[in-house]
Amino acid sequence: MAENVVLALVGPTAVGKTETSLLLARALGGEIVSADSRQVYRGMDIGTAKVTPQERAMVPHHLIDIRNPDETISLGEYKRLAEAAIHNILARGRLPLLVGGTGQYVRAVLEGWQIPRVPPQPELRRSLEQLAQEQGKEAVFARLQALDPASAQSIDYRNLRRVIRALEVTLVTGRPFSEQRGRRPPPWRVLQIGLTRPRPLLYARADRRIEAMFQAGWVDEVQRLLMAGYTPHLPSFSSLGYREIAAYLAGVYTLEKTKRRIQRATRAFIRRQYNWFRLSDPHIHWFDLEETPPETILTWVQQALPPCD
Repeated sequence: MAENVVLALVGPTAVGKTETSLLLARALGGEIVSADSRQVYRGMDIGTAKVTPQERAMVPHHLIDIRNPDETISLGEYKRLAEAAIHNILARGRLPLLVGGTGQYVRAVLEGWQIPRVPPQPELRRSLEQLAQEQGKEAVFARLQALDPASAQSIDYRNLRRVIRALEVTLVTGRPFSEQRGRRPPPWRVLQIGLTRPRPLLYARADRRIEAMFQAGWVDEVQRLLMAGYTPHLPSFSSLGYREIAAYLAGVYTLEKTKRRIQRATRAFIRRQYNWFRLSDPHIHWFDLEETPPETILTWVQQALPPCD
Protein backbone atom coordinates (compact mmCIF):
# COMPACT_ATOMS: atom_id res chain seq x y z
CA MET A 1 0.00 0.00 0.00
CA ALA A 2 1.04 3.62 -0.51
CA GLU A 3 1.05 4.20 3.25
CA ASN A 4 0.80 2.19 6.43
CA VAL A 5 -2.85 1.79 7.41
CA VAL A 6 -4.51 -0.06 10.26
CA LEU A 7 -8.16 -0.98 9.82
CA ALA A 8 -9.98 -1.12 13.16
CA LEU A 9 -13.30 -2.90 13.46
CA VAL A 10 -15.17 -2.21 16.70
CA GLY A 11 -18.62 -2.65 18.16
CA PRO A 12 -20.56 -4.41 20.90
CA THR A 13 -20.65 -8.12 21.57
CA ALA A 14 -22.87 -10.24 19.30
CA VAL A 15 -23.13 -7.51 16.65
CA GLY A 16 -21.32 -9.50 13.94
CA LYS A 17 -17.66 -8.46 14.15
CA THR A 18 -16.25 -11.94 13.47
CA GLU A 19 -18.16 -12.57 10.25
CA THR A 20 -17.43 -9.08 8.94
CA SER A 21 -13.75 -9.15 9.89
CA LEU A 22 -13.22 -12.50 8.17
CA LEU A 23 -14.81 -11.22 4.98
CA LEU A 24 -12.74 -8.02 5.02
CA ALA A 25 -9.47 -9.77 5.86
CA ARG A 26 -9.86 -12.39 3.12
CA ALA A 27 -10.79 -9.80 0.49
CA LEU A 28 -8.11 -7.27 1.47
CA GLY A 29 -5.16 -9.54 2.20
CA GLY A 30 -5.37 -8.82 5.90
CA GLU A 31 -4.50 -10.41 9.22
CA ILE A 32 -6.54 -9.97 12.38
CA VAL A 33 -5.13 -8.66 15.65
CA SER A 34 -7.60 -9.51 18.39
CA ALA A 35 -8.64 -6.70 20.73
CA ASP A 36 -10.62 -8.94 23.06
CA SER A 37 -9.43 -9.14 26.65
CA ARG A 38 -10.96 -12.60 27.17
CA GLN A 39 -9.92 -14.37 23.99
CA VAL A 40 -6.32 -14.22 25.22
CA TYR A 41 -7.10 -17.17 27.53
CA ARG A 42 -6.55 -20.77 26.48
CA GLY A 43 -9.42 -23.15 27.08
CA MET A 44 -12.04 -20.39 27.27
CA ASP A 45 -13.40 -20.81 23.77
CA ILE A 46 -17.18 -21.19 23.74
CA GLY A 47 -18.08 -18.48 26.23
CA THR A 48 -15.78 -15.90 24.64
CA ALA A 49 -17.10 -16.63 21.11
CA LYS A 50 -13.54 -17.31 20.03
CA VAL A 51 -12.87 -17.83 16.34
CA THR A 52 -12.74 -21.49 15.44
CA PRO A 53 -9.62 -23.34 14.22
CA GLN A 54 -11.24 -23.43 10.76
CA GLU A 55 -11.67 -19.64 10.78
CA ARG A 56 -8.09 -19.17 11.94
CA ALA A 57 -6.97 -21.36 9.07
CA MET A 58 -8.77 -18.99 6.68
CA VAL A 59 -7.21 -15.82 8.10
CA PRO A 60 -4.16 -15.44 10.38
CA HIS A 61 -5.13 -14.26 13.87
CA HIS A 62 -2.86 -12.74 16.52
CA LEU A 63 -3.13 -12.41 20.34
CA ILE A 64 -5.54 -15.30 20.83
CA ASP A 65 -4.68 -18.13 23.28
CA ILE A 66 -1.58 -16.43 24.65
CA ARG A 67 -2.26 -16.86 28.39
CA ASN A 68 -3.45 -19.64 30.69
CA PRO A 69 -6.56 -18.81 32.73
CA ASP A 70 -4.51 -18.30 35.91
CA GLU A 71 -2.19 -15.80 34.22
CA THR A 72 -2.79 -12.11 33.64
CA ILE A 73 -2.01 -9.62 30.93
CA SER A 74 -1.77 -5.93 31.67
CA LEU A 75 -2.95 -3.19 29.36
CA GLY A 76 0.67 -2.21 28.76
CA GLU A 77 1.61 -5.78 27.83
CA TYR A 78 -1.31 -6.06 25.46
CA LYS A 79 -0.45 -2.75 23.79
CA ARG A 80 3.17 -3.79 23.22
CA LEU A 81 2.15 -7.15 21.78
CA ALA A 82 -0.50 -5.59 19.54
CA GLU A 83 1.89 -2.95 18.23
CA ALA A 84 4.52 -5.61 17.50
CA ALA A 85 1.96 -7.69 15.61
CA ILE A 86 0.79 -4.67 13.61
CA HIS A 87 4.33 -3.67 12.65
CA ASN A 88 5.10 -7.26 11.62
CA ILE A 89 1.98 -7.48 9.45
CA LEU A 90 2.74 -4.15 7.77
CA ALA A 91 6.36 -5.19 7.17
CA ARG A 92 5.04 -8.16 5.18
CA GLY A 93 2.92 -5.88 3.03
CA ARG A 94 -0.39 -7.01 4.48
CA LEU A 95 -3.24 -5.12 6.12
CA PRO A 96 -3.62 -5.30 9.93
CA LEU A 97 -7.21 -5.45 11.18
CA LEU A 98 -7.57 -4.59 14.86
CA VAL A 99 -10.82 -6.31 15.79
CA GLY A 100 -12.63 -6.48 19.10
CA GLY A 101 -14.91 -4.99 21.67
CA THR A 102 -12.51 -4.23 24.53
CA GLY A 103 -12.53 -0.46 24.46
CA GLN A 104 -9.39 0.05 26.52
CA TYR A 105 -7.38 -2.23 24.25
CA VAL A 106 -8.54 -0.51 21.08
CA ARG A 107 -8.09 3.03 22.35
CA ALA A 108 -4.67 2.29 23.86
CA VAL A 109 -3.36 1.05 20.51
CA LEU A 110 -5.06 3.54 18.19
CA GLU A 111 -4.40 6.59 20.36
CA GLY A 112 -0.88 5.61 21.41
CA TRP A 113 -1.44 5.61 25.16
CA GLN A 114 1.80 5.76 27.11
CA ILE A 115 1.35 3.27 29.94
CA PRO A 116 3.66 3.19 32.99
CA ARG A 117 5.79 0.05 33.14
CA VAL A 118 5.21 -0.87 36.74
CA PRO A 119 5.16 -4.64 37.31
CA PRO A 120 2.31 -6.14 39.36
CA GLN A 121 2.72 -5.92 43.12
CA PRO A 122 1.00 -9.07 44.44
CA GLU A 123 1.13 -8.17 48.14
CA LEU A 124 -0.19 -4.66 47.55
CA ARG A 125 -2.96 -5.98 45.35
CA ARG A 126 -3.98 -8.54 47.96
CA SER A 127 -4.13 -5.89 50.66
CA LEU A 128 -6.30 -3.62 48.52
CA GLU A 129 -8.56 -6.52 47.52
CA GLN A 130 -8.93 -7.41 51.20
CA LEU A 131 -9.83 -3.79 51.95
CA ALA A 132 -12.53 -3.98 49.27
CA GLN A 133 -13.91 -7.19 50.76
CA GLU A 134 -14.00 -5.79 54.29
CA GLN A 135 -15.09 -2.20 53.65
CA GLY A 136 -16.37 -2.21 50.09
CA LYS A 137 -15.00 -0.94 46.76
CA GLU A 138 -15.76 2.60 47.88
CA ALA A 139 -13.00 2.39 50.51
CA VAL A 140 -10.38 1.54 47.90
CA PHE A 141 -11.69 4.24 45.59
CA ALA A 142 -11.46 6.78 48.43
CA ARG A 143 -7.72 6.09 48.65
CA LEU A 144 -7.38 6.79 44.93
CA GLN A 145 -9.40 10.00 45.29
CA ALA A 146 -7.02 11.16 48.00
CA LEU A 147 -3.81 10.27 46.14
CA ASP A 148 -4.80 10.91 42.51
CA PRO A 149 -8.04 12.89 42.07
CA ALA A 150 -7.55 13.12 38.30
CA SER A 151 -7.49 9.34 37.89
CA ALA A 152 -10.48 9.00 40.20
CA GLN A 153 -12.48 11.25 37.88
CA SER A 154 -11.86 8.97 34.89
CA ILE A 155 -12.22 5.54 36.54
CA ASP A 156 -15.50 3.93 37.58
CA TYR A 157 -15.22 3.02 41.28
CA ARG A 158 -16.92 -0.31 40.53
CA ASN A 159 -14.02 -1.34 38.28
CA LEU A 160 -11.87 -2.58 41.14
CA ARG A 161 -9.06 -3.87 38.92
CA ARG A 162 -8.54 -0.46 37.31
CA VAL A 163 -8.76 1.35 40.65
CA ILE A 164 -6.17 -0.99 42.17
CA ARG A 165 -3.87 -0.61 39.16
CA ALA A 166 -3.98 3.19 39.40
CA LEU A 167 -3.18 2.98 43.11
CA GLU A 168 -0.43 0.44 42.46
CA VAL A 169 1.38 2.70 39.99
CA THR A 170 0.90 5.76 42.20
CA LEU A 171 2.20 4.07 45.36
CA VAL A 172 5.16 2.32 43.69
CA THR A 173 6.42 5.33 41.74
CA GLY A 174 5.43 8.08 44.17
CA ARG A 175 3.76 9.98 41.34
CA PRO A 176 0.05 10.12 40.45
CA PHE A 177 -0.95 7.56 37.85
CA SER A 178 -2.68 10.31 35.86
CA GLU A 179 0.59 12.22 35.44
CA GLN A 180 2.33 9.22 33.91
CA ARG A 181 -0.17 8.59 31.14
CA GLY A 182 0.35 10.52 27.96
CA ARG A 183 -0.30 9.85 24.29
CA ARG A 184 2.00 9.43 21.33
CA PRO A 185 0.23 9.06 17.98
CA PRO A 186 1.14 5.74 16.32
CA PRO A 187 3.08 5.76 13.03
CA TRP A 188 0.18 4.61 10.88
CA ARG A 189 -3.08 5.96 9.56
CA VAL A 190 -6.16 4.54 11.20
CA LEU A 191 -9.40 3.72 9.40
CA GLN A 192 -11.96 2.86 12.06
CA ILE A 193 -15.25 1.12 11.38
CA GLY A 194 -18.01 0.58 13.92
CA LEU A 195 -20.71 -2.06 13.62
CA THR A 196 -24.08 -1.58 15.28
CA ARG A 197 -27.67 -2.81 15.24
CA PRO A 198 -30.86 -1.44 16.84
CA ARG A 199 -30.60 -2.21 20.55
CA PRO A 200 -33.63 -4.57 20.82
CA LEU A 201 -32.39 -6.63 17.87
CA LEU A 202 -28.86 -6.70 19.30
CA TYR A 203 -30.15 -7.92 22.66
CA ALA A 204 -32.15 -10.63 20.89
CA ARG A 205 -29.04 -11.73 18.96
CA ALA A 206 -27.07 -11.87 22.20
CA ASP A 207 -29.77 -14.01 23.84
CA ARG A 208 -29.74 -16.42 20.90
CA ARG A 209 -25.97 -16.64 20.98
CA ILE A 210 -25.99 -17.41 24.70
CA GLU A 211 -28.44 -20.24 24.09
CA ALA A 212 -26.26 -21.53 21.25
CA MET A 213 -23.21 -21.46 23.56
CA PHE A 214 -25.01 -23.67 26.05
CA GLN A 215 -26.00 -26.04 23.25
CA ALA A 216 -22.34 -26.11 22.12
CA GLY A 217 -21.14 -27.32 25.52
CA TRP A 218 -20.39 -24.18 27.53
CA VAL A 219 -21.18 -25.90 30.84
CA ASP A 220 -18.75 -28.71 30.01
CA GLU A 221 -16.09 -26.13 29.14
CA VAL A 222 -16.41 -24.46 32.54
CA GLN A 223 -16.43 -27.88 34.24
CA ARG A 224 -13.13 -28.76 32.54
CA LEU A 225 -11.57 -25.49 33.70
CA LEU A 226 -12.66 -26.11 37.28
CA MET A 227 -11.39 -29.70 37.18
CA ALA A 228 -8.04 -28.39 35.90
CA GLY A 229 -7.73 -26.37 39.10
CA TYR A 230 -8.77 -22.93 37.85
CA THR A 231 -11.04 -21.16 40.35
CA PRO A 232 -13.94 -18.75 39.75
CA HIS A 233 -12.03 -16.07 41.67
CA LEU A 234 -9.46 -15.68 38.87
CA PRO A 235 -9.67 -12.51 36.75
CA SER A 236 -10.19 -14.67 33.66
CA PHE A 237 -13.48 -15.89 35.14
CA SER A 238 -14.84 -12.35 35.00
CA SER A 239 -15.54 -13.16 31.35
CA LEU A 240 -19.27 -13.05 30.78
CA GLY A 241 -20.98 -16.17 32.10
CA TYR A 242 -18.09 -18.13 33.55
CA ARG A 243 -18.69 -17.33 37.20
CA GLU A 244 -22.43 -17.75 36.73
CA ILE A 245 -21.93 -21.24 35.27
CA ALA A 246 -19.46 -22.12 38.03
CA ALA A 247 -22.16 -21.14 40.53
CA TYR A 248 -24.67 -23.31 38.66
CA LEU A 249 -22.27 -26.26 38.85
CA ALA A 250 -21.94 -25.62 42.59
CA GLY A 251 -25.73 -25.81 42.95
CA VAL A 252 -26.25 -22.10 43.65
CA TYR A 253 -28.53 -21.41 40.65
CA THR A 254 -30.80 -23.40 38.39
CA LEU A 255 -29.86 -23.60 34.73
CA GLU A 256 -32.65 -21.22 33.70
CA LYS A 257 -31.69 -18.67 36.34
CA THR A 258 -28.07 -18.95 35.22
CA LYS A 259 -29.06 -18.15 31.65
CA ARG A 260 -31.14 -15.16 32.76
CA ARG A 261 -28.25 -13.79 34.83
CA ILE A 262 -25.89 -14.12 31.87
CA GLN A 263 -28.39 -12.41 29.59
CA ARG A 264 -28.71 -9.47 31.99
CA ALA A 265 -24.95 -9.21 32.41
CA THR A 266 -24.48 -9.30 28.64
CA ARG A 267 -26.94 -6.47 28.11
CA ALA A 268 -25.17 -4.38 30.75
CA PHE A 269 -21.86 -5.14 29.04
CA ILE A 270 -23.25 -4.02 25.68
CA ARG A 271 -24.29 -0.71 27.24
CA ARG A 272 -20.78 -0.23 28.63
CA GLN A 273 -19.28 -0.98 25.22
CA TYR A 274 -21.37 1.78 23.66
CA ASN A 275 -19.81 4.13 26.22
CA TRP A 276 -16.38 3.25 24.83
CA PHE A 277 -17.48 3.29 21.19
CA ARG A 278 -19.93 6.16 20.89
CA LEU A 279 -22.15 6.47 17.86
CA SER A 280 -21.35 10.18 17.88
CA ASP A 281 -17.57 9.60 17.66
CA PRO A 282 -16.42 11.37 14.47
CA HIS A 283 -13.42 9.03 14.15
CA ILE A 284 -15.63 5.95 13.74
CA HIS A 285 -17.52 5.24 10.52
CA TRP A 286 -20.64 3.42 11.72
CA PHE A 287 -22.60 0.81 9.78
CA ASP A 288 -25.90 -0.69 10.89
CA LEU A 289 -25.70 -4.36 9.95
CA GLU A 290 -29.48 -4.56 9.76
CA GLU A 291 -29.32 -2.10 6.87
CA THR A 292 -25.84 -2.60 5.40
CA PRO A 293 -24.49 -6.06 4.44
CA PRO A 294 -20.79 -6.79 5.03
CA GLU A 295 -20.22 -6.82 1.25
CA THR A 296 -21.25 -3.15 1.08
CA ILE A 297 -18.88 -2.34 3.94
CA LEU A 298 -16.10 -4.05 1.98
CA THR A 299 -16.77 -1.82 -1.01
CA TRP A 300 -16.65 1.25 1.23
CA VAL A 301 -13.33 0.15 2.75
CA GLN A 302 -11.81 -0.56 -0.65
CA GLN A 303 -12.65 2.98 -1.72
CA ALA A 304 -11.35 4.48 1.53
CA LEU A 305 -8.01 2.65 1.56
CA PRO A 306 -5.04 4.19 -0.28
CA PRO A 307 -4.22 2.62 -3.65
CA CYS A 308 -1.62 -0.12 -3.84
CA ASP A 309 1.81 0.71 -5.22
